[in-house]
Amino acid sequence: MKKIIASMAAIFALVAALGFSLPALAADAPTTPSASATVSTASASTPAAVTAAAPAAAAEAPAPTPNKADTAWIMVCTVLVILMSLPGIALFYGGLVRSKNMLSVLMQSFSIFALIIVLWCIYGYSLAFTEGNSFIGGFDRLFLNGIFDSAKASFSTAATFSKGVVLPEYVYVVFQGAFAAITCCLIIGSFAERIKFSALMVFIILWFTFSYLPMAHMVWFWTGPDAIKDAATLATETEKAGLLFQKGALDFAGGTVVHINAAIAGLIGSYFVGKRIGLGKDSMAPHSLTMTMIGAALLWVGWFGFNAGSALEANDTAALAFVNTLLATAAATCSWVIGEWFIKKHPSMLGGASGAVAGLVAVTPACGFIGPMGALVIGLLAGLVCLWGVTGLKKLLGADDSLDVFGVHGVGGIMGALLTGVFAAPSLGGQGIFDYVINKASTDPYSIASQVWVQFQAVIICAIWSAVVSIIAYKLIDMVIGLRVSEDEEREGLDITTHGESAYKL
Repeated sequence: MKKIIASMAAIFALVAALGFSLPALAADAPTTPSASATVSTASASTPAAVTAAAPAAAAEAPAPTPNKADTAWIMVCTVLVILMSLPGIALFYGGLVRSKNMLSVLMQSFSIFALIIVLWCIYGYSLAFTEGNSFIGGFDRLFLNGIFDSAKASFSTAATFSKGVVLPEYVYVVFQGAFAAITCCLIIGSFAERIKFSALMVFIILWFTFSYLPMAHMVWFWTGPDAIKDAATLATETEKAGLLFQKGALDFAGGTVVHINAAIAGLIGSYFVGKRIGLGKDSMAPHSLTMTMIGAALLWVGWFGFNAGSALEANDTAALAFVNTLLATAAATCSWVIGEWFIKKHPSMLGGASGAVAGLVAVTPACGFIGPMGALVIGLLAGLVCLWGVTGLKKLLGADDSLDVFGVHGVGGIMGALLTGVFAAPSLGGQGIFDYVINKASTDPYSIASQVWVQFQAVIICAIWSAVVSIIAYKLIDMVIGLRVSEDEEREGLDITTHGESAYKL
């Protein structure tokens, strides 16, 4: 427990260092925004959707009809996000473990994905994306109830970021369900090769319910733009949104909800499960960097659905997120490889793949808010900062984070979330804040310092929330089931001892 407390202190120190040492904090405008500026910020945030068109609005005008191009685009993006889990993250992680544990990683990814999709459709979507309170939604969509009206033979729609533009709600359900599934899959890399399969499944259920769903609601839930007509309706609709959305936190595609959230859970798990037997003595080298490269490539391709799809429309914002994702990832790959080449004298394939993932992670919260040159800077920094995260920081934390989940997803997610507040500034090529009262970019001055402070709060809240849920869940599971396989099972490998089969025929 002392190690966990020490590691959390180190994490918060890292966040504080990143949050308060940014040279750009001089800001474009006074650091204390007016009340109207704060409300405008809250109205412009991140991908979220709810049932569109309030009854009053529907009475005034015909309900908007989903655009077929937008619908097709988000369905394609959903498939791409699924590709990130199956087989992307499975192969990426699988190649990094020893051959005796390859199948166990594949099975864990496959099973978690299936489990989360089931839970998402039963209660997850409802708790994340329906109106409730600032922390969690309600049960209006339990079992996806209410999306199809049998009396009217009609389907409900979900709001996007443009007034009068909607999606079929089922499309939004599956898109966000794919996000939830890959987030849970990310965690397994921190304690690969030694956790009980049963313990892992129970943990995922608890963490998904009490950490992922509240964070998704806090960051992404709002009632959509259609009801916003003036300052009064803006304030009314903003009060219905999630806590961090109300604060104006910017997270386009999941820096907090996905990456920081999962990375904290993984890091805490690596302490509770303990270090691998033979660490520092036996070879723990990846058994197939070929598989890892294939997985990284699939992640890169699938991430366009993750980021560009979060625009929820086939529009300019989707194109911006697309180019930013491509550029930041390429830049991070280059900077990681060059940094590793300089330090270790060899440019490695593992370094290239890790750099690509670092760039993808860091640009995720920012991709729809910043300009391409902002993405370039974020990518270049991500490669170097995450290289330090898996080397220097990992040693400081003293954790056996097997596949460097925190070093890449945690560090990259924190850095990206904070830099979103910087590079979203119009003076640095960003999009600024959109004001739905005037239905165009806000005329209020953009304050970098104020927005970075909001981003910092989002990072801290996410880290603490995930840590508390994870600590309680791991402790309970360890007491009831036990987290770790026996020493003999670990030495033989989880493929045979847990699943009764092997990834390879000898």
